[in-house]
Amino acid sequence: MVSDAQVRKMMQEYGKDQNLTRAALRSDMDRKTARKFRDLGELPSKSKTPRGWRTRKNPFEMDWDEVVDFLEGAPDIEVLTIFDYLCEKSPGRYQRNQLRTLQRHVRRYRAQQGPEKTVFFGQEHRPGEAFQTDWTHADELRITIGGEDFAHLICHVMLPFSNWEWGTICESESFLSLRSALRATVLRLGFVAAYHQTDSSSAATHKVKSGRDFNDDYSKLMNYYGMQPRRTKIGAKEQNGDVESSHHHLKRRLKQRLILRGHRDFESLAAYQQWLEQAFDAFNAERNKKLEIERAHMTRFDKAPMPVYLEKHPKVTKGSTIHLYSRVYSVPSRLIGHTVRVRLFDRHIEVDHDGVLQLQCERLRGSKNSRIDYRHIIWSLVRKPGAFARYRFREEMFPSVVFRQAYDDLSSSGNLRHGDLEYLRILQLAADGNERNVELALRLRLESGASISFDELRDDLRPKSPRSPLMLPLEVDLSSYDELCQGVTA
Repeated sequence: MVSDAQVRKMMQEYGKDQNLTRAALRSDMDRKTARKFRDLGELPSKSKTPRGWRTRKNPFEMDWDEVVDFLEGAPDIEVLTIFDYLCEKSPGRYQRNQLRTLQRHVRRYRAQQGPEKTVFFGQEHRPGEAFQTDWTHADELRITIGGEDFAHLICHVMLPFSNWEWGTICESESFLSLRSALRATVLRLGFVAAYHQTDSSSAATHKVKSGRDFNDDYSKLMNYYGMQPRRTKIGAKEQNGDVESSHHHLKRRLKQRLILRGHRDFESLAAYQQWLEQAFDAFNAERNKKLEIERAHMTRFDKAPMPVYLEKHPKVTKGSTIHLYSRVYSVPSRLIGHTVRVRLFDRHIEVDHDGVLQLQCERLRGSKNSRIDYRHIIWSLVRKPGAFARYRFREEMFPSVVFRQAYDDLSSSGNLRHGDLEYLRILQLAADGNERNVELALRLRLESGASISFDELRDDLRPKSPRSPLMLPLEVDLSSYDELCQGVTA
């Protein structure tokens, strides 16, 4: 059997000196075969006549009408389901190794007589028309920060015409992460597109009676940058296809750069973001020519970019808490009744009153919807210990497992009110800045089986009065001095 490559080689050698015998030898074929393909002027693959008959009988022929009924009545049915049905219907008629045969026959039937399929139409991108934004999980990069695993996403922004791209690190598909990525992109480019396109995620849209519509925060963001919002239909990821398909290529190239770097650990989040920006700069260097065409159709952005945080002004409740997007945070109780300014960043929040920072803490994520710091409310709880038993956020009053074990030990006597009061007084002791020392003292008492009480624990932590060391009376011997003086006189 002669291959296309052999014939190409033969024709190349024959063209040098018109010597057919030498050309046949150099292409490892018989001279007669070489003459045949020289005269034919076609490659072996093109000169074959397709076979129009089956070499074997269809083993499913007696059940084929029923198979067709399944395919027409339920187009989404899997071939494996049909095969299992046939095996159960006629035990021993079919073997497991015939599944592939049935799949081949069904595939041929669907191609020739099956229902029409959805056609995807390739689009011609116009320069400078739209930013496409989407999120991609970056766990497969196996990045570590200071030796600790760093689970994160990359908010990825792309110009489809030039494939120019940018991205920022984020924790979730939130509006703030979208806002931060768009801010970084505009700062880098200095231009904005006519449209900004994203999917129908909650970062940009919310439910309405007719489906989904853009939320207020996202609409304000678009107005500020002078772009028209545009979203894909629900479940139609292909409409955001350029940025969607580029996720794989982006992470593949980042993996290669990490291999060249030699390790995947970064000393800080800022160091990782800087490395990521350098990678994007390197990727975009090959796209500069098409980017210049894009810029000619984009609008220069001269305003200051929007900040990377959202600002809210909640009023502190009587429970010394503020409510932000269905999540509860405690604040110092001295702020009760006051309106505070809260800046919500992607990873943390800042609370200030009249420009003075009062609290900075990690932003709540996932299923947890409250963050109550016992230091903010312990003073009131000690005065009202009866409120502890049914306090809504009672479980957050245990800073660690050791404190919980200590509370269980105090409550084991059966006097729950006394146990609550003792524990709250111990917690107040920890709030004075001695949490680590209090925890250590509690652990030692629990391990040794000693009793636990506020008074005993306070005595354990109280500095001991230093004792003066016992010293013998000082005896002065001046004889050596007298001898030294006599030597000088002589």
